[in-house]
Amino acid sequence: MKPSRLLLGLLGGLFAVAVLLGTLPLLGVRLAASLMPLAWGLLLALLLVAAVDALWLRRLPSPRLERALPGNLPLGRWSEVQLTAHHDYAQGLEIEAFDHVPAGMAFEHLPQRIALRPGQQTRFAYRLKPLVRGHFHFRHCELTLPSPLRLWQARRLLALPGESRVYPDFARLYGAQLKAVDDWLSQLGVRQRPRRGLGLEFHQLREFRDGDSLRQIDWKATARKRTPIAREYQDERDQQIVFLLDCGRRMRSQDDELSHFDHALNACLLLSYVALRQGDAVGLATFAGDQPRYLAPVKGPAQLNVLLNAVYDLHASQQPADFAAAADALLARQRRRALVVLVTNLRDEDDQELLAAVKRLSRQHRVLIASLREEVLDRLRQEPVQQFEQALAYCGTLDYLNARADLHERLAAHDVPVLDARPGELGPELVSNYLAWKKAGAL
Repeated sequence: MKPSRLLLGLLGGLFAVAVLLGTLPLLGVRLAASLMPLAWGLLLALLLVAAVDALWLRRLPSPRLERALPGNLPLGRWSEVQLTAHHDYAQGLEIEAFDHVPAGMAFEHLPQRIALRPGQQTRFAYRLKPLVRGHFHFRHCELTLPSPLRLWQARRLLALPGESRVYPDFARLYGAQLKAVDDWLSQLGVRQRPRRGLGLEFHQLREFRDGDSLRQIDWKATARKRTPIAREYQDERDQQIVFLLDCGRRMRSQDDELSHFDHALNACLLLSYVALRQGDAVGLATFAGDQPRYLAPVKGPAQLNVLLNAVYDLHASQQPADFAAAADALLARQRRRALVVLVTNLRDEDDQELLAAVKRLSRQHRVLIASLREEVLDRLRQEPVQQFEQALAYCGTLDYLNARADLHERLAAHDVPVLDARPGELGPELVSNYLAWKKAGAL
C-alpha cells in the first residue's frame, strides 16, 4: 500500500501552510499564532481520514480475473490475450492491471487502466509476441486498487496460472491448404522443373488421349476394350525422408529476429509439409544437442503435428557437432533407404570427419547437405572497400568463402550434393530440390 498523489498533495499543502504560519511571526504578524491550532487540527483530521481510508482499502476484496490464453502461439507473431475482471463492487472503480508475462516474450498495452462498472464484468486485452520457442508458464497478474477516498493505492498480486507452447511460425502453411499447392509453392519461390518422360509408379488405366505417347498404350487392355487404353503413371510414393538436424553451437548464429536454428526448423517443417502431401514418410533425428531426439519416418498428415510437438522446445546448445556419432546413430536406427537431409552450417574446418560420416551414410541412403550461409558474408563481400579495416574484412570474408567452396567441391566430387543457401531461402530451396529429385526418380 502506498499513498496516492492526492494524499501527498494534501500533506504538501498542509506543510506549506505550516511553514508559512511559522514565518509570519518573524514578520510581526500576530494572526499566525491563532491559526496554528487550526493547521494542526487539519493535519490530525487528514491523518485520521487517511487511516480510515487505508483500513477500508485493506478490507476491499480484489476482483476475480480470468485469462483467455491461446494454448499454442506462433514464434515471432503478435497474438491477443484477453482478461476478464469480475467484481461485486456497488460503485464504479478504476483499477490498473499488469499481467506478469514470462521472460522471452514481448508485449504491448500493459499496464492498462480499467473502469469497473457496478454489476458488469469488464474485458480487456493486450498483445503478446513470443521471441523464443518453448513451454511458457504464466503465474500472476498484478492489480493496483485505489481506496474509496482515493488517498491510497494497494498492490494486489493475484495467482492466475496459465501455460502456452510457442511453436515455429507455421501458420502460413495451414492457410495454404485453401489454395492449390502448386500456386502456393510458386509464391514461395519453389521451382518445379519439368521432367521428360513418364512417372515411375503405375497409377491407373484410362482412355487414350491426345498427347499420350505410344509407349503408354496397354495392348492387352486395348484388345479387351477394343479401344485405345493408356497407362497413367505418377511420381513414386511411399518414400522416406529423414532430417538430420544439427543442434550444436554453429547453429546459434543470428542475422535477423530468428536464429539459424529457427530458420532450419522452419525449412524442415516446410519440406515435411510438402513431402507428407506427396505421400512420403517423414522422420527426424537430432545431434549435438542437450537431448538428442529421434522420430521414425511416418506417413500421413498427423505426422506434421508430431513433428511440431517434437521440435517446439528444441534449442541450439553449446556443444560441437559430432558428424561421425550422428551418422552411426542414424545408421543403427534407419535401415530402409531414405533421403537424409543433413541440416547444418558448414565451416571451413569441416573436412575429413564430415566426409567420412557422409560416405558411410551414402552407402545406404541418399544424402543432401543443407548448409546455412550467414547473410553478413554476402553483405561484406558486396560493400565497397574504402578503409584499411574494410579491406581486411573483405579479404577475410573471401578467404572464408573460398574455403567453404573448396569443401563443397570435395563433397560434390564424392557425389554428395550441397545446398548452400541463406537462412530465409533454405525452405523453398529444399522443396525445389526434393521435387526435382522426386520427378527424376533420384530418391
